[in-house]
Order: sequence, then C-alpha cells, then structure tokens
Amino acid sequence: MSKPLRPIPLGRRRALQQCAQADDTFAMLAIDQRGSLMDTMSKYKGSEVTFAEVGALKRDIVQILSPLSSATLVDAEYGYPATVADDTFPGSVGMLIALEKSGYVGDPTLRRTALLEGWHAERMRLAGATGVKLLAYYRPDAENAADQEALVQEVADQAHAVDLPLFLEPLHYSLDANVKTVPNALRRQLVIETAKRLIPLGVDVLKAEFPVDVQQTDDEAEWADACAELSDACAAAQTPWVLLSAGVDYDTFVRQVRVACENGASGILCGRAVWKETMTMPAADRREFLHSVSVPRFKRLRHLVSASARPFSDFYPPQDANDLQDWWK
Repeated sequence: MSKPLRPIPLGRRRALQQCAQADDTFAMLAIDQRGSLMDTMSKYKGSEVTFAEVGALKRDIVQILSPLSSATLVDAEYGYPATVADDTFPGSVGMLIALEKSGYVGDPTLRRTALLEGWHAERMRLAGATGVKLLAYYRPDAENAADQEALVQEVADQAHAVDLPLFLEPLHYSLDANVKTVPNALRRQLVIETAKRLIPLGVDVLKAEFPVDVQQTDDEAEWADACAELSDACAAAQTPWVLLSAGVDYDTFVRQVRVACENGASGILCGRAVWKETMTMPAADRREFLHSVSVPRFKRLRHLVSASARPFSDFYPPQDANDLQDWWK
C-alpha cells in the first residue's frame, strides 16, 4: 500500500504554482552561473569582465527568454540587480534565487558548499523570490557527507520557515584527483543514492543530474531505465525532480529531456544548453542569437515538457479547503 501524500503548507504550494506552467509541469530557465560564465567571458574579451558586462548578458537572456519560462533562476550578485532594477524580469514569471557562493571550497576531492555571507531565505522572500535554490556538491561516500547533509537540512529549515520551496541541485564529483569522470555505473548509483539521502531532509523539488553519462553510452534504453529508477526513488520520497542541462549541447539535451520526462521527470531547470554560445558574442550578435536560436530552442523544450512530464501536483495534490479553515493561525 502506498503512503498517503504529504501535505504542503499553502504558502509553499502557492510558490510552486508560481514556478510551474498551467499544467503543473516545470519549464524553468537558469541564468545563475557566475564563476564559469565570467571566466568564459573574460577569455573571449582578453581582459577581466566587468560587473556591468556580466549584468548586460544576464539582462539580455532574461529579457528575451524568461517570458517563455515558468520560472527563472538568477543569482543575487549579478542577475537579480541587473534584471529587477529596470523591470526586465517579468512579473508573471516565478523567480528562484541561488543561495550558495559560486564554485566550492576545500580540496577538489572533498568539496564543500559555502553560502553567500548575509544572504538567507528570509531575505530572498523579501526580495520577491518564489523559491530557494541550493547547489550542493555531494558524495554519499565522502568523508564530509554528513556536513553537506547538515547544510541541506539547515537551508531547508530556513526556506520552510518563510514558506519558500527548496530546489536542491546536488552534483557528484570524483574522489580521485587523477580521475575526472566517474564510470557510468557509479554515476547512476551516486545520482540515485543522493536523491534517496537528501530529499528527506526537506527538498521540495530535486534539480537532478542526468543519471548516466551520455558520453559513455548512447543507448536510450539504458537512459530510460536509469531515469525510471531515479523517478522511483523520488516518488518513494514523494518529491518531483527536474533535469538540469550541465552544459551539454542542445541536441543532446533535447534527447535527455524527452527520455527523462517520458520516465517520470516533472520538467527542466536548464541554462547553458539554450544560451551558452552568447557568452562569446558582441551584444548585438548576442541578442540576435537569443531571438533566432535560443527562443526556438526553449519553445521546443517547453513543448517536450508539456507533452510528457509528470505534474508536480501528483506529489502535492490540492487540499480540501474545509480542512484548512484555521490555517492562518
């Protein structure tokens, strides 16, 4: 017998609605990249990129692509001021804001996530966010696994205290400094075990890696089996998952999205697969590319999501208002 679905507070439910499409699936855009984005822009420019230049790129992407998204993820340092101060960010689109600093701290084989100083869920709520996003480098078998778990729990408590949903993005990594990419069987095991361990800490939506490395296998039947296993793990924890793009090329991501959504995913939260070429373009060329290439890309992804993704309301169904007459107390 399946467990009864867990109730969700009305404020958090309302925030999830604001991040979703009308069919309760997620077609979300990510533009919270910082360190890697600035490195790429600086290399192209030949000198260190400025605050204004980073903001201009993010503003163009948000202005042109965000109206197509159900929610857009921005960072507090560059993306938020660049797009909110001049009303570029659409008022009808959900807003996720990143909580963590860019990158990680510590040894590459023992990565730790650090939070932005002075930045927390309550300030996000005051800033108009409809969701908290946390990227957490995590290995269930790493020495610091318990510390990273404690961080996820802390952030979930922060977010839920102000009725914001937590969108968690766990990323695996190699524990061997001489090995950059883990074998496929291990990758699948890590992605799924991570979901099982971290979701119960208070995750409302899991922003998951594709559970297999498509560079190691092109077998879509294997992809589907791995996605179905991840979906089973998330369903057991009564939590939806969405797919991140991780910088793969667009055509590959289209295949991943189709397979993931046909096998239980609730949508996407993607960035670079749609717009990464614009990081090395002059402003005029960038805007033309966004209109002519990125817009059709995102529209196609949104169509794939609506065609087969699992609605978040399967996990958080509507409640009977008669049971909530004193909810405000």
